[in-house]
Amino acid sequence: MKRRTILKSFASIPFATALGKAALAEDTFEITRTDAEWRAMLTDLQYKVMRQEGTERAFTSPLDKFYEAGMYHCRGCDLPLYASHHKYDSGTGWPSFWQAQQNAIGTREDRKFFMLRTECHCRRCGSHLGHIFDDGPQPTGKRHCINGVSLVFRAA
Repeated sequence: MKRRTILKSFASIPFATALGKAALAEDTFEITRTDAEWRAMLTDLQYKVMRQEGTERAFTSPLDKFYEAGMYHCRGCDLPLYASHHKYDSGTGWPSFWQAQQNAIGTREDRKFFMLRTECHCRRCGSHLGHIFDDGPQPTGKRHCINGVSLVFRAA
C-alpha cells in the first residue's frame, strides 16, 4: 500500500465522524433542547457520550454489575428503554441487554473507525446510548452494549 493512500484514509476520519454526527443532528425528535440546555443538565462525560457519541471507559459504570428489578430510562428524557430482566453480564464492562423496550430506541449505521456497527439512540430525544452487536444470548442473539451514563435506573 502506498503512503499516499494510507494518509488519505486517515485524513477522511474526521470527515466521516462529522457526517455521522450531522445525520443525528438532522433527525427530528419529540424532545429537543438547545446545546446550552443539554450542557446545563448533563455532566461533561454524559454530554460527551449522549450528545457527541462518545463512550465511557469499560468497567467504570456502577450499572454494569447492577441487577436490581426495575427499568433503565434515558437520562436525557426519562423514556423507559430497557427492563432489568433483559439485562445480562456480557463481560465487556458495559451494561448489556438482549432486548430494548418496544419503540424505545432508534438505530443507524455507524461507520467510524473503519468498521460497520449499529449505533442505538433514544428514539424520543436522540441521545446516544451505545451499539448493538450480534453476539448476545438467545432469544434475540443481540447484545445492546450501553453506556451507563446514558441511563437512569428506576426500581420496580
